[in-house]
Amino acid sequence: MGEEVTSKPRAPRGVQSIETGGAILMALAQAGGPLKLRDLAEALGMAAAQLHPYLVSFRNINMVEQTETGQYQLGPFALRLGLTRLRNQNAYRETIRRVPDLAEELGLMVAISVWGLHGPTIVYIEEAAARIHSNVAVGGTFMLTATATGKVFTAFLPRSTTDPLVQAELSGAQPPLYAIPAISEAAFRADVRDAGRLGYSITRDAPIPGVSAIAAPVFDHTGTIQLAVTIIGPTNYIDLSKDGATLSRLLVFTKALSSDLGHIEDA
Repeated sequence: MGEEVTSKPRAPRGVQSIETGGAILMALAQAGGPLKLRDLAEALGMAAAQLHPYLVSFRNINMVEQTETGQYQLGPFALRLGLTRLRNQNAYRETIRRVPDLAEELGLMVAISVWGLHGPTIVYIEEAAARIHSNVAVGGTFMLTATATGKVFTAFLPRSTTDPLVQAELSGAQPPLYAIPAISEAAFRADVRDAGRLGYSITRDAPIPGVSAIAAPVFDHTGTIQLAVTIIGPTNYIDLSKDGATLSRLLVFTKALSSDLGHIEDA
């Protein structure tokens, strides 16, 4: 008897013209402004004559409109679709739905923080199999000046919002939870600038010796930081390298979340 041949399930067949139309709309969305027919065709690798009928159909349903100079841009119906999507999105809900897979994949604790009255406030924690001994708990707060999460919020919130807490920590008016060395404001500001430029912050053995963290922001459609996602683990276990798997996976996670919330990077 011959060997049984197991056929792979076929992928569902789509409608090619709809997929092409989706690529056209995506190109218009990414353009950031009106495009001439020839420029849009060039961006898509299509002939202008092939592209034009799609644009006519999209104009008929107000998905695309033409400016007074004849250029093409997304139309009112595209706006309505976008607003409907945004109304149905919730940063916190979307994050906690996805975080368990991230924690399981990395084998590390993941904390979600939002900005509260007393600074970055922990609203959700997904524990890893290898638990760490720390005071990270729901309802707790992260220091601005000594944690990766605090530096991310300081980098992406207005200085007028964060400065009162920063100065309280630097002056000792806000006593730290841990016995940590004095923090230099110059070094802190340099870390904040790096966080703003790179889009993440890393702390090693701080503020708790033996525990390190990587934090990255999640933005909404206005470019406002909604929350921070922080990976926390034992220093001898967590990969803190800039080209390492932990940072790479975290940034893929936060950028996908931001994109789903309507954020356009570098817009």
